[in-house]
Amino acid sequence: MFVVNVEAAVFNDDKWLIIQRSLKEEHAAGELSLAGGQVEDEGNSSDILERTAKREVFEETGVIVKDTLLYVHSTSFISNSGKKVVDIVMLAEYENGDSHSKSEDEVTDVFWLTTDEIMNHVNTGPILRESIKRAHLLKEKLYTKMI
Repeated sequence: MFVVNVEAAVFNDDKWLIIQRSLKEEHAAGELSLAGGQVEDEGNSSDILERTAKREVFEETGVIVKDTLLYVHSTSFISNSGKKVVDIVMLAEYENGDSHSKSEDEVTDVFWLTTDEIMNHVNTGPILRESIKRAHLLKEKLYTKMI
């Protein structure tokens, strides 16, 4: 059985919303990450991944994203506590809100960073690097078509 986790690659112009995970977190403590969390049991439901991403971004950072979220990619991994996790990344556009850590037990800090800043940061792990690379490519592809 897998835990399903959803993260949002939230962009605003040329920057991405990035959190630094609390040192109290059981998995990837202190690392940079996208905002996100576990899918909750809602019974029969539609758009559960999108709702989860939007809820988690707001709960962790105070940021509200626009309604349209797009699939970026998925991965699987085993957490530090041995849980099998399927992680889904969604592309989301910033709508409003002042970004800040709403729970220091989960999030130490919140940043708006460029793709290059994320790729070169000492606390960026391989999963975040791959997620940002793919989200950046999808965002560029979408905006190139709109021009």
